[in-house]
Amino acid sequence: MKSRNTRAFADHFSSHAGLYAKHRPRYPLALFHWLATVAPGTALAWDAGTGNGQVATGLVTRFARVHATDASAAQIANAEAHPRITYATADYASGLEAGSAQLVTVGQALHWFDVDAFVREARRVLQPGGVLAVFTYEYSAVSPEVDALTRHHADVTLGHYWPPERQLVNDRYRSIALPIDELVPPPLELHEDWTLEQFTGYLRSWSATQRCLAARGEEPIVAFERALAAAWGDVGRRAVRWPLTIRAGEIR
Repeated sequence: MKSRNTRAFADHFSSHAGLYAKHRPRYPLALFHWLATVAPGTALAWDAGTGNGQVATGLVTRFARVHATDASAAQIANAEAHPRITYATADYASGLEAGSAQLVTVGQALHWFDVDAFVREARRVLQPGGVLAVFTYEYSAVSPEVDALTRHHADVTLGHYWPPERQLVNDRYRSIALPIDELVPPPLELHEDWTLEQFTGYLRSWSATQRCLAARGEEPIVAFERALAAAWGDVGRRAVRWPLTIRAGEIR
C-alpha cells in the first residue's frame, strides 16, 4: 500500500458524532475475550480511532486499563465514560510510555489512518510480544430484499459520496500492508436485533449519507427509506449481522 505520511488524520464523523454514537452496532464480547487470550497480558490496551468508545468499552471487560484516542473531539465528547477508560483527543501520538501496552486495537477506522505513522507509534508503545489488532465490517445482512436495496443504495445512490478510503473496507483491509505475524482469528460477527428506525439511523450515520444529504438534500435518502420500509415489512425487529474481518498478530 502507498504511504500516506503527509495526509492528515481524516475526520468524516464530527459533524454527526451524536448520530454515530447512537446507531452503530456493537462488537461481540467474544472478540475481546479472544484478544485477551492472544495478548501477552491484560494490564493496558490502547484503542486508536476509538470514535465514541465502542471498542474501548468492550476491551475494558478484559483489560485493567484502556487508553482510547480519536482525532475528533466531538466523537470523544460522545464516548461512554468508564472509570478504567482514559479518553484523549489525539491522532497518532498516544501519550503512552514506551513498552507499556500489551494490545493496540483499531476498529473500523484504519482506512482513515496514515498507516505508517500509526504503526510507528504502535510499535513504540507495545511491549515485546504485544499484539496489534485491526478489524472492520462491510455490508450488513438482513434479508435478501433488504440487502439488495441497501447494497444498491450504497453502491449507486451514494457511490460518488464515499471517500476513496472506503475501498480499503471493501477489500477487508487485505490491501493494507501490516508488519505483523498474523494469527488465525475465530469467525465472528456483529449482531443486532433492530427496528426499522434503528437500521435507517445506522445507514444515516454513514459518511457517504451525510455527504449526499449536504449535496442533494433529503429527497434521495427519503426515497430510499420508503422503499426500505416496504421491504422491511411489518416485522417489528429483524436480526442484522455484519461479518467481522480481523487482522491481528505480534508486531515486528
